[in-house]
Amino acid sequence: MAASKQTYYTIRFLVDGPRRGEAYRAYAYFRLVDDILDGAARYRGALLEVGSAERARFLDRQQGLLEQCLRGETPPNASRHERMLVELVRHADLADGSLESYLRHMMRVMEFDARRRGRLVTRAELDGYTRWLAIAVTDAMHYFIGSGPAAPTGDIRYAAVAGAHVLHMLRDTFVDLSAGYVNVPREVLEAHAIGPGDVHSAGYRAWVEERVALARTHLEAGRSYFAHVGHARHRLAGLAYIARFEWMIRTLEREGFHLRPEYAERSRLATGLGMGLSVMSRSVRVSRVARRSWMPAVLGGRA
Repeated sequence: MAASKQTYYTIRFLVDGPRRGEAYRAYAYFRLVDDILDGAARYRGALLEVGSAERARFLDRQQGLLEQCLRGETPPNASRHERMLVELVRHADLADGSLESYLRHMMRVMEFDARRRGRLVTRAELDGYTRWLAIAVTDAMHYFIGSGPAAPTGDIRYAAVAGAHVLHMLRDTFVDLSAGYVNVPREVLEAHAIGPGDVHSAGYRAWVEERVALARTHLEAGRSYFAHVGHARHRLAGLAYIARFEWMIRTLEREGFHLRPEYAERSRLATGLGMGLSVMSRSVRVSRVARRSWMPAVLGGRA
């Protein structure tokens, strides 16, 4: 619910006016696809069972629907929720490739999530999952929020979202386990002779510590990236995205990398105010930094 509210307000206040409707359609479409694949929403009147043939057919249909839309075709018999995707692509500007990249990578995320449920996955698979999501979200931001000004290129472009996703998976460990998703790679479990639920074991906590350090590195790189994004609303959206997850780093470090079933403090007023003040102060700071020369050594490329 908190994530939905933040998404709503991000679209409402930060997305370019002419593209606000498109942004709502995109979010609503993928949110419903995700819910249906989780068996938590109805499709054509039926609640799809996890692992069922209907769910597999649904995913194949959505992938085919996307390809038809990107070819400029009008898919026949699109459902009410599928028409959100049809209308999104029909009215979109596909010239710079950012929207198409978002749609294709987000569909890959949906597919991976659907197929990984109930099985162990490798480190390489999890890394690929994070990268697809990072590309999808970052390219969506570039399409919907201040797409005009230049921004750095290279892997640093995706760092903030990658770091946030690493922390998101740690935060949701218990919820995901109960739904059949394992967020720690097979190699770690085998190396320490532990199971997916042994979250308080030394081996699992070592994995959490490693991931927290990785997330911190990604978020710091992301902050450097947003310092060189030319559009103020885009910078603000990026910093707000980072602030949503930074508290998780401090919490996990303070608690010795023990994961909890839930983190209710993320929705408390004090946390929200802290995030808001952090975003505001950094927004002022990066606007000054952005007027300075570029930092090729940090960025790994040119604008």
